[in-house]
Amino acid sequence: MAARARSKSKRPAAPRRRAGTIGAASQSTEWYAQRVKALEQERDRLKAQLAEAEERIGRLEESRTETVNRIDWVIDSLHNVLENGA
Repeated sequence: MAARARSKSKRPAAPRRRAGTIGAASQSTEWYAQRVKALEQERDRLKAQLAEAEERIGRLEESRTETVNRIDWVIDSLHNVLENGA
């Protein structure tokens, strides 16, 4: 038996769709510009919040250190009272 030669017929490529008219491209550009502006504003807001948080952390650490020092002083004072009273 003889083998039949098969050949595929090529289909023409589908035409590429354009993104739209010039107006659509302009709207897309405006959307990206607005998005960038919104992201920059959010970044600035987050930077400000981070600076405030770091400042607060510094104050809390200072307060903690003062509290620990006072507790140590009280404990030392109590030890001195007990040693002098005994």
